[in-house]
Formats: sequence, C-alpha cells, structure tokens
Amino acid sequence: MSYQTIQVRAEDSVCYLKLYRPEAGNTINAPLVRECRHALKIYGEMCSIVVLEGLPDIFCFGADFKEIEKSRVAGKDNSKEHDPEMLYALWIELATGPYISIAHVRGKTNAGGVGFVSACDIVLADESASFSLSELLFGLFPACVLPFLIRRIGHNKANYMTLLNKPISVEQALSWGLVDACDENSDSLLRKHLLRLRRISKPAITKYKNYMLSLNDSIVKAKYQAIEANNEMFMDSNNREKISRYVQTGQFPWEA
Repeated sequence: MSYQTIQVRAEDSVCYLKLYRPEAGNTINAPLVRECRHALKIYGEMCSIVVLEGLPDIFCFGADFKEIEKSRVAGKDNSKEHDPEMLYALWIELATGPYISIAHVRGKTNAGGVGFVSACDIVLADESASFSLSELLFGLFPACVLPFLIRRIGHNKANYMTLLNKPISVEQALSWGLVDACDENSDSLLRKHLLRLRRISKPAITKYKNYMLSLNDSIVKAKYQAIEANNEMFMDSNNREKISRYVQTGQFPWEA
C-alpha cells in the first residue's frame, strides 16, 4: 500500500508506523487519520506490537491550521475533512487494539500529538522530547485529547497542563507518568523494550487489553461529549477568526 502522509514497515511481529508530513510540521489532517486507520486495520491484525513514530525534531504538532484555513477561504464544507470522530476513533484503536502500542517520541509534541501519545500503551522518549497543549490560546481546549490524557496522568495534572499552555520537558513528563521511560539514545531504549515485549503472544495481549478496557472504559464513555465539544469550538466564528489570523500573519490572539 502506498501512503502519502505516513510510512509503514513490518519487521517480524512489529509494525513501525511513522507520521510523515515534514512539509507541514507533522501536523494532523484527514488523509493522515485515514491512512493511520487503514494501516492499523491491516498490520494490527498481523503484528503484536505497533511502534508509532514521528520526525526526529517533531513527533506531531496537532491540527493542520493551514489546511483548515485553506478550506475556509475556499468556502468548502470541511466538516468531513476535519471530523474529530475519526481522530478519536483512531486513538481508541491505539488504546484498545489487539497489540501493544508504543509511542516513540523525539522533539516537539503539541495538542493532538499529545492525544497520540496518551492513547498508546507505552511511551518512550529521548531527551529532546517536549509536550504542550496550546489550544486555549485560540479559544479552544483539547476536548478529544483530555479523556486519554486524564486516563494516563490524572485529572489535576491534565488540567494544569491545559491551563499552562507551554511545553513541559521530558523530565516533567516522566515524573507525571506521561512518559514511561526516556534516554539520550531512545533508539536503544526502544530496542531493549522490544526484546522483552516480543516474547508476549498476541492472544495474551488481546485478552489483557480487553480486560484493561473493562476496568477503565472512560475513553469510550467520553467519546460523544468530547466530539460535541470539539465541533462546537470549531464552529465558533470568533475561534475561527483567531486561527485565520494566526495562519495569515503568524500573530497569536493576544498580539496587537
């Protein structure tokens, strides 16, 4: 299968899925979501481990504001092209699929990128990794990210991270539980984890993840509320104007 926004390869029981939009700062658009879901449907049935990666300097920087603005200027109905339900479904697949999902994070991770990270079973990072939620600066909030982030680090820390709207270091992320392990050489760290995780059979992984979901199905229960909140924010003309101004001028909402 030839993909435009991701790169995929399989080695034995491991699928490596790389988010690959270097020309757009590794931001999220509809084709990336569709291609990720397609790849997981194929390789998720074949492999027992899925390693999610980004670029060396940017893991994922959230929604593609430029593409959203382009659709607005063209007068297109972009409700299907920027449907939060498809992205939320992708994160649920990473969280509940019949494989161990590993986020291998290097460089910057922002907004929806934090959603990808929070959805994974294990998060490994190098010393360059940082994590941020910038949505409130534009009158938005990370509605779809928060159920996954709260499940991973708790309500209070997710609330603080959202309100802070500035990057936290990998050390801070490690102490909060957003990152499970970090090392200067994250490739070596990943290899060490894979050596042990490869020993677990796929049937055992499937049964274990189904059981874990039965103990905490908060991300499934929050789906409707998260999507409704997301849609309401992006339909707000004031919020769309802030996004438009940022794309056109590079100025943040508080700047003159």
